[in-house]
Amino acid sequence: MTDVDPRRLIPRTDHLMALPEVAAARERLGDTRIRTVIRDLQDRARRGELPPEQVSRAVVDRLGSTPSTSLHPVLNATGVIVHTNLGRAPLSEAAVAAVAAATGYVDVELDLATGARSRRGAATRDALLRSCPAAQDALVVNNGAAALVLATTALARDREVVISRGEMIEIGAGFRLTDLMASTGARLREIGTTNRTHLHDYADAIDDDTGCVVKVHPSNFRVEGFTSAVPLPDLHHLCRERRVPLVVDLGSGLLAPDPLLPDEPDAATALAAGADLVIASGDKLLGGPQAGLLLGTAELIGRLARHPLARAVRADKLALAALEATLIGPIPPVTRFLHADPEHLHRRTDRLAAAVGAPVVPHDGRVGGGGAPGVPLPGLAVRLPEAAAKALRLGDPAVLARVHDGACLLDLRCIPDADDDRLTDAVQRALTSIGTRD
Repeated sequence: MTDVDPRRLIPRTDHLMALPEVAAARERLGDTRIRTVIRDLQDRARRGELPPEQVSRAVVDRLGSTPSTSLHPVLNATGVIVHTNLGRAPLSEAAVAAVAAATGYVDVELDLATGARSRRGAATRDALLRSCPAAQDALVVNNGAAALVLATTALARDREVVISRGEMIEIGAGFRLTDLMASTGARLREIGTTNRTHLHDYADAIDDDTGCVVKVHPSNFRVEGFTSAVPLPDLHHLCRERRVPLVVDLGSGLLAPDPLLPDEPDAATALAAGADLVIASGDKLLGGPQAGLLLGTAELIGRLARHPLARAVRADKLALAALEATLIGPIPPVTRFLHADPEHLHRRTDRLAAAVGAPVVPHDGRVGGGGAPGVPLPGLAVRLPEAAAKALRLGDPAVLARVHDGACLLDLRCIPDADDDRLTDAVQRALTSIGTRD
């Protein structure tokens, strides 16, 4: 009698697809991903790496642990609040609920009372104006760079943009704001020097070919010493006299002053000082979703909203929902982390250190995302061996720590209290995996 080839015992794809657990997973993962998992495990069985009788169980187990996205949730133990590599601002529970509610059909451009088409995201616009009464009108686009491109295109295509050399900055991943503006067809008129620009520099540059004056907050660096910049009120008077729009790019997204960050500009103050248009990000210090915020005069906002490019860069319904919830809801995580109670943070850090047998050291957090450069946020960190950093990153949950001076530092500023036990377990597993409890 001929022995049966064990590969013939491998369950067929249609039989595996019919398993109740697999059928249930189809709603979450879809047929394509499920078939990929099945083929992978069948191939392992054909190579002799998996017994045929274990394929069904392996498929069910694999699907149970397969996430619906390749993105992994991460516990941010770096002390950097607006961490660009981690998606910047974490959303509040209210914003998350708003996103979930907006995943189906919603009245994003519909007046339910009349059945007629309405202004897109009207409720989000109203929430922005209530949060920043100094603005006459507001417009939301998909990110801060898009807001700057839209403004430059609408105001200065084939014309000049006057900008100080001290404000020609490069943002993350090598992108330069000047390149973004030049890509719109505007010509940059550079004035002043890296460290000093005066009112007369602007006055000499503004002429009939000027589309707008752009003032950019150098949010990711500081120039100190022999410096000079033109205050907004002075620049406002000049621009009004010459009938040229004054555009101010704040970057970080504060709508009102924060006493903890006295040197960080905000939209309300900039508008009160004479800015015609203010640009900011929604996913930085505001603590909301990725979005570009444009706040300013009714005339300018209307002009931008009517421009064809506005359609290409508009925010989707999920961002509008999350932004509205951030503006009208409870204090978002970014604000809580920024204003964390030092004593409470100290107690939590001590508990973690005691649980894992590690020392506590002073550690300064940061705003991040280009906000408040050089401003320390005094705090503490649990000091682990440097080798623990990789084990933590690859663990479940993934934990991102700061690696500095030959050590792995865990700062709890951006870890929600509810995740303390998960963090402790993750650290204990990481220390075990590297063979130390130091």
